[in-house]
Amino acid sequence: MNRRHFLGLALSTAAAPVLAKSPSERPRVLSLHHMHTDEKIAVTYRIGDRYQRAALNKLNHFFRDFRTDDIVAIDPQLFDILYDVKLRLGDPDATYQILSAYRSPRTNAMLRRTSRGVAKKSLHMTGQAVDVRFPDLSTRHLRDTAVALGRGGVGYYPRSNFVHLDTGTVRRWGA
Repeated sequence: MNRRHFLGLALSTAAAPVLAKSPSERPRVLSLHHMHTDEKIAVTYRIGDRYQRAALNKLNHFFRDFRTDDIVAIDPQLFDILYDVKLRLGDPDATYQILSAYRSPRTNAMLRRTSRGVAKKSLHMTGQAVDVRFPDLSTRHLRDTAVALGRGGVGYYPRSNFVHLDTGTVRRWGA
């Protein structure tokens, strides 16, 4: 092997990662529409293995308890679940409709008094759960896709037209 061939090979090998990003290096973007506040957000929350601090702060605010304006740090793995579900659905640009995210203990207690099916120790109170849907997709299909991920809890509420996703232990409930 002559010197020119060797240098060309070395340079092309060194440049390869720059030219071809692996799927894990792609920016992870979430598009969300909060149904109670009518706020919308599209944010790159993670690039490669690095969560973007400013984006997480925006998402923490977006996922706040809209009744009290209380904010907590949302588990970033919840954002990963949301991203991975929409990727499996084949629509990485899809916009989730958010019905409920963080709930303060006070809000959770109020909902327990007025609604059935609100857990006393809800993961909504620890920033580990969200209730979602897509406007043009059946919640059954959304549920099936989330269950196939095999991560966290998946609750199915067809009468209320939403799916609960959380970062707790793997489990499922609902019809």
